[in-house]
Amino acid sequence: MTETIPAERRCWSVSWSQYTPADITPPELLPAALAHHVPDWAEGAATPADVNDWDRRRAAALVPYELDARGWPLHPQGRTGRTGRNLGKWGENAAADPIVVAGHGDDRRVLLITRDDIGVEAIPGGMCDLGETAPTTLARELREETGVDLSDHQPVILGRDLVDDWRNSDHAWVASTSALFVLPATVRAVAADDAVDAGWWPFGSLAELDAAITTAGRTLYIAHRPLLARALDHLNRPQQAARPR
Repeated sequence: MTETIPAERRCWSVSWSQYTPADITPPELLPAALAHHVPDWAEGAATPADVNDWDRRRAAALVPYELDARGWPLHPQGRTGRTGRNLGKWGENAAADPIVVAGHGDDRRVLLITRDDIGVEAIPGGMCDLGETAPTTLARELREETGVDLSDHQPVILGRDLVDDWRNSDHAWVASTSALFVLPATVRAVAADDAVDAGWWPFGSLAELDAAITTAGRTLYIAHRPLLARALDHLNRPQQAARPR
């Protein structure tokens, strides 16, 4: 899914005249298609030049980024090997990832879904709607994808980070607020919306989770491994671990 960019060529300040990224724009987001119909999940700007609120977007960004000489947004980590847009917006697309953990010790479990787009096990979550705050998105996405309603719980915010999403390009990418919810025991979860399955997995360690998922003939979404590792790190600090509500 990801083009390999040499480390020494990744930084935008490094000149690379022969750089030819692959355009990953799907047919429905090409300029000709947008002129006739804009999908309800996407903005109508055919290119970043058609966006007129870059100051506001950059001020609200979870991860700071720059614009190039054309006024186009640049991925904060440098060249990706891909251009175009396969996301709702140009620049940063804010998302929220609720990590729901239940139980303790050998009985600790984490709630994951099977994504309907790429068929892997992942944290339930998704894009923030226009004007929506991260806490609202966390609760909404969790409820929509698993039926679990934790809107009355206060999660621990673990971080606001870039996500190595398969749809990222040089000019459109995902950044997410990840948060930890801790429950005393598992609750019923039912897959819906963008999930084709939802279930609880052993979560004593990332290795234990990997083994359980592999044994089931499934695959853990690689972009969510760092988020899950951070949650484990937090849970394994007794003096800072979140308490069940």
